Amino acid sequence: MSSTPKVGFVSLGCPKALVDSERILTQLRTEGYQISASYDGADVVVVNTCGFIDSAKAESLDAIGEALAENGKVIVTGCMGVEENAIRKVHPSVLSVSGPQEYEEVVRAVHEVVPPNIEHDPFVDLVPPQGIKLTPRHYAYLKISEGCNHHCSFCIIPSMRGKLVSRPIGDIMEEAQRLVNAGVKEILVISQDTSAFGVDVKYRSGFWDGRPIKTNMVALAEALSKFGVWVRFHYVYPYPNVDQIIPLMADGKILPYLDIPFQHASPKILKAMKRPAFEDKTLARIKQWREICPDLTIRSTFIVGFPGETEEDFQYLLDWLTEAQLDRVGCFKYSDVEGASANDLPDHVPEEVKQERWERFMAHQQAISAARLQLKIGKEIEVVIDEIDEEGFPIGRSSADAPEIDGVVYLDKEIPVKVGDKVYAKVMDADEYDLFADIIRII
Repeated sequence: MSSTPKVGFVSLGCPKALVDSERILTQLRTEGYQISASYDGADVVVVNTCGFIDSAKAESLDAIGEALAENGKVIVTGCMGVEENAIRKVHPSVLSVSGPQEYEEVVRAVHEVVPPNIEHDPFVDLVPPQGIKLTPRHYAYLKISEGCNHHCSFCIIPSMRGKLVSRPIGDIMEEAQRLVNAGVKEILVISQDTSAFGVDVKYRSGFWDGRPIKTNMVALAEALSKFGVWVRFHYVYPYPNVDQIIPLMADGKILPYLDIPFQHASPKILKAMKRPAFEDKTLARIKQWREICPDLTIRSTFIVGFPGETEEDFQYLLDWLTEAQLDRVGCFKYSDVEGASANDLPDHVPEEVKQERWERFMAHQQAISAARLQLKIGKEIEVVIDEIDEEGFPIGRSSADAPEIDGVVYLDKEIPVKVGDKVYAKVMDADEYDLFADIIRII
């Protein structure tokens, strides 16, 4: 074992899990551990798993197996960690298994395998104030709560991550301040249910920078806007309070972007899904939002082939999409998840019908997305640079594009830029998902 203990880390799943990984790594780094970029250079490997659907569980088990084969000493944590028996049945030699948010248990398990270096001096071996981040320097995820109070029939997240627990808003703002001070130019606000932030503490006031601030989504958006960076909200349920942040978007205080997981449109299927905060007036609200903020981008996810979904229900969904004109959409074929109540619903849809509906859905929405992107040709947009390709051409994102899930903006290289720069660019062309633009100037 090396004098400086080293930990390998594999992080799977959603941005919320990525933040969990960042917290664990920050604590380990504070204690003097180095992070190994390879299996063979690590004294132990931590695998942060995903357990949302069966394919994610299979990926997690494969990652654990690879880490065991390459290193031999593996600690497992994350959402699939709540199914310790299932993990040990496949991989009995893992050293420790813990669930999501059990940071102390992971650190304790690491200590048992490879104790921290007693010569470590945290005042000399500096950890950046913003902690260890697994995202590029210019953007970061800001998690504002844990858990969820809903009981959607297809989801087991509440059983894995527990009920809603909102973070103190002062702590959130202090973390955001550290991120901005470290050079972050885009903050992505995440949680399981961002609209419900503060419900569990009855929206009580906290304090930041000597001022009281309410624990709710609107007050948080207003406060984050003061930093002068991009602020993007994810996983927003369409509660009435969402109406209140649209004017902030219209005023340029936060990005005109909403990630709302609608999941379906048929009232019958939504009821079977036990979806919260859905009403028949959603289309009217979307129209009203766009009247207030014409540049608003709405992204969403949907499930096709849910138990009991008829052809009539599916056609209702397609017609709803035509009316809603959403900008960015993802779609999943329904699959049973162990422990979910939807498994026991009658009238499961055959796999071939799910596949056929998924293909029709994607073709239908692709045409909508492509048409909406065509409307941007000729417009000037703000773009943040995420990478420079091998030929020196910059690739970035506009306010309409969240990292890794939405489209990108391909740029010319007449003006030299670097990763993290923001530029104004004129849109010259578009395809189904991406834009092509010429840089006008660096901001």
